[in-house]
Amino acid sequence: MKKLLATVAFGAMLMAGTASFTSAALAETPKDQLIVAFNMNNVLTMDPAAITGGEAVQILNNVYDSLAQLNPETRALEPRLAESWDIAPDNMSVTFHLRADAKFASGNPVTADDVAYSFKRLLTLNLAQASYLKSRGFKSEDVDKYFVAKDAHTFVLTLPQADDPKLIIMVLTQAGPGSILDSKLVMSNEKDGDMGKDWLINNSAGSGAFSLTKWRANEYVILTRNDNFWGGAPEMKRVLMRHLPESQTQRLGLEQGDLDIGFSLAAADLKALKEKSDLTITSVPSAGFYYLAVSMKDERFANPKVREALRYLIDYKGINETIMPFFGVERQRPINSGAFSAMKDPGYTFDVAKAKALLAEAGYPDGFNTTLRAISTQEFLDSATAIQSTLAQAGIKAEIITGGGSQIYGAMRNREFELIVGRGGGGQFPHPDSNLRAMVYNPDNADEAKLTNYQGWRTSFFSEELNSIIEKALVEPDQAKQTEIYKDIQVKMDKEIIPSIQPFSERVVTAAYQANVKHVIVDPWVCRFETVTKSE
Repeated sequence: MKKLLATVAFGAMLMAGTASFTSAALAETPKDQLIVAFNMNNVLTMDPAAITGGEAVQILNNVYDSLAQLNPETRALEPRLAESWDIAPDNMSVTFHLRADAKFASGNPVTADDVAYSFKRLLTLNLAQASYLKSRGFKSEDVDKYFVAKDAHTFVLTLPQADDPKLIIMVLTQAGPGSILDSKLVMSNEKDGDMGKDWLINNSAGSGAFSLTKWRANEYVILTRNDNFWGGAPEMKRVLMRHLPESQTQRLGLEQGDLDIGFSLAAADLKALKEKSDLTITSVPSAGFYYLAVSMKDERFANPKVREALRYLIDYKGINETIMPFFGVERQRPINSGAFSAMKDPGYTFDVAKAKALLAEAGYPDGFNTTLRAISTQEFLDSATAIQSTLAQAGIKAEIITGGGSQIYGAMRNREFELIVGRGGGGQFPHPDSNLRAMVYNPDNADEAKLTNYQGWRTSFFSEELNSIIEKALVEPDQAKQTEIYKDIQVKMDKEIIPSIQPFSERVVTAAYQANVKHVIVDPWVCRFETVTKSE
């Protein structure tokens, strides 16, 4: 108890900001405790059915276990609560064989009934994370048909429509849609039939390596080791995750040894920390892209020659070498490099002469005036400024409009923009459909459809041909044939159908941590602290 109180007191000092670091040098963090800093602005609940954003996933991956996991390095599917699974010959169901030794933090055994309950609860409550399954055809009224406990350790998932079961399993690796809850504990804390909704805001019912001890919004999360964890008790007895949105505060905490890991530092501070021999800086691929997008509601950008010209008015190399270190690496195709069937870039280069020729063919030999939106965060605004400069060399005079996310992305969601430098595009799961559904696919281009989750819809891009091929690729049962279809899609977007979104950088995430902290998983979508150790 003394150690816990000391840790919380230490956390309170961190909350005070930079002054707490400069007023007194604190000792190194305890060997069995991990002190982590990141931005918790988007962390609004601890209920896995209701969370939003990678930060909440990063927390709850440690608290709730899933049937399978994505290997942090290879992104290959691997067992967790399910020791194995069988995909039916018709690709319409998956049978999971659960571990017999798994227990929840409460001590209750993990059973197929808990798995079925967790997914039924997700769809029934219809909170934020239900969209992952709803978008694949799952409906709340049919939950008893989709999710069946065959016996204590056998769970059968039935698909509602033709799909790729590998992708469904990938979706279920992530905290949120894939979190398995202790049904007995949750039901014992129900209030007026709310399926534990109120209780789970501030409590946990998982079987992960840690359990939730305390959460205070925009202050801290305390996780405590789960000694019942089937993978063996982790070395860290406690994890203190601090809300420290200021990069300089994280930097100072790392330099003084008061923090073990900083997950949300700015480029300038990361560059400075890279010179420190007692700190490690690691960047790893993550989901989605930085991109230049057009609105095809604008007749100029509806012209494929104009969109093709824009491909040659981005200084890919310059942007990625000078602006994107720690944020992204060059990527020109709308499929993350870690997804199967991902191809090498087509090799677009900054070529003003080629762009001007294409603009002339489109009827704009002298260019035109337009607007270019970007949120005011450093890498977005700097990229927009660089693109503004290269567009001008072909006669396209772009006025930059900047502001917060609601102002900039709100205009995109309302389809009221011309050009935008943005970030997104799926990719949490290493399957091409994850990117293509986000970036290209658009089943209904009508304004009233309001398919704001589809960036194809946001940009008014509609290709019935691409929609059809994407749907065909998803349900192709032969892996080799499926891979070739996805490659054909990429070639078609390069040579024939010019999309409305041109990636220029694949997103990476970066963390800084003490050199004595080992086995850190940096990507928030797959981050777990169960393997973290500290050396002397």
